[in-house]
Amino acid sequence: MTIDKSWTTIRRRGSSNEFWNGLQHFLQMAKPFVNDRGFIKCSCIRCLNNASHQFEDLESHIFRNGFMFGYNQWIHHGEPATANAGTTVARPSGGIHERDEMFDVLDDIINEDADEDAVGGPSSYDQYDDLFATLQSELYPGVSSFSSLNFLVKLMHLKVLNKWTNKSFDELLKLLKLAFPKIDLVESHYEAKKLMTKMGLGYSSIHVCKNDCALFWKENSLKDTCPVCSESRWKLQSGKWSGKNVPHKVLCYFPVGPRLKRLFATSKTAKLMRWHSSGKSKDNNVMRHPVDGKSWQEFDKWHPQFASDVRNVRLGLAADGFNPFGNMSLSYSMWPVVLTTYNLPPWICMKAEYLMLSLLIPGPQSPGKDMDVFLRPLIDELKELWVHGLDTRDAASENGVFRMRAALLCTINDFPARSSLSGWSGQGYRACPTCNEDTPSMRVIGKTAFFGHRRFLPTNHH
Repeated sequence: MTIDKSWTTIRRRGSSNEFWNGLQHFLQMAKPFVNDRGFIKCSCIRCLNNASHQFEDLESHIFRNGFMFGYNQWIHHGEPATANAGTTVARPSGGIHERDEMFDVLDDIINEDADEDAVGGPSSYDQYDDLFATLQSELYPGVSSFSSLNFLVKLMHLKVLNKWTNKSFDELLKLLKLAFPKIDLVESHYEAKKLMTKMGLGYSSIHVCKNDCALFWKENSLKDTCPVCSESRWKLQSGKWSGKNVPHKVLCYFPVGPRLKRLFATSKTAKLMRWHSSGKSKDNNVMRHPVDGKSWQEFDKWHPQFASDVRNVRLGLAADGFNPFGNMSLSYSMWPVVLTTYNLPPWICMKAEYLMLSLLIPGPQSPGKDMDVFLRPLIDELKELWVHGLDTRDAASENGVFRMRAALLCTINDFPARSSLSGWSGQGYRACPTCNEDTPSMRVIGKTAFFGHRRFLPTNHH
């Protein structure tokens, strides 16, 4: 009896019932050949029959990654071997699918959203079909060192590093297509960006009132006027609507949860996220990381349930204003709000690649006392992470998925930024963040002077 194996070459697996039905037939055929421990060789394009998994995991591996190339005689899964079958044929040495690191990237991304044991049917991975199709296609006929996706990711990386404009990127793509007519590449930066968003870690654009009164978000998302000052949401030209809905201000919000999940998606960073539990300084008089400080220790005493799982995340928040136009005379203040992860060791947690931009607050003026309006999306998500947590796949644990919670441990800012974040003025008679209402101060020759500092010194201080 001839076995239909045409389904193994289908690329768009998520929208193909043929692939799904063929996979079910393959699993039924392979089930009797599970070993005593419940393991069987996996024929996905990553494992190549070199790795064995629990039979329950086989379905998700093959459906997610695709069926390996060249495995035409299923000798490890129930099909009788023929004289010319020999051993399993792996993919050609040096081919795209053996050398392309983007397979590992996509595997990490997909595993963030679902446990390896769970598969929801033919439509579960529709959103990744375009990525898999681009990954499995050659950049140019005969070029096996790059897939189209790998080349595009590296090209986008160069754009960011060298600060290319979108227009220059479009011109480069046109030149590449003119020079290499058969190249498999997107037409424009817009298409490239659209494809990259499927890899996760995008951002949300939230419209803001012209006077910083409120965000057009959640309950206000459909309103055309500010619920506080009744100012129009859209820009007007000469007092009239221009025909296009252009908002006065746009707040860029980068969700924190998916970025924290990404840290646990690979075994290397997942292990580093546990460093704080074993890397404490043994000398009580030495502080090399916040875990050695009293604040961390007191927090663990107040919240023992949170501290019981070392994978729960401690965050630090930093915010300050800067002029994106450099040294130009134009007065403009844009405020990034950055989070750092204190689970990581001290030589990593402050590196640029591990800092997470969570908010980009638009100018041209400093948010000042209206800072809380802009912080609302971040605060809401931090509350959700603290109270309910987020199901996260831990690549360094055999247990798979755990409930990750997060807490904001401290803020890092200068005095003016502290005033905006806390709502307590850093100027005037009550400027001291420690004394607050009891700040000892007086007016001296047109300036505010603070006194009474000796009470903070030892009684025998000279």
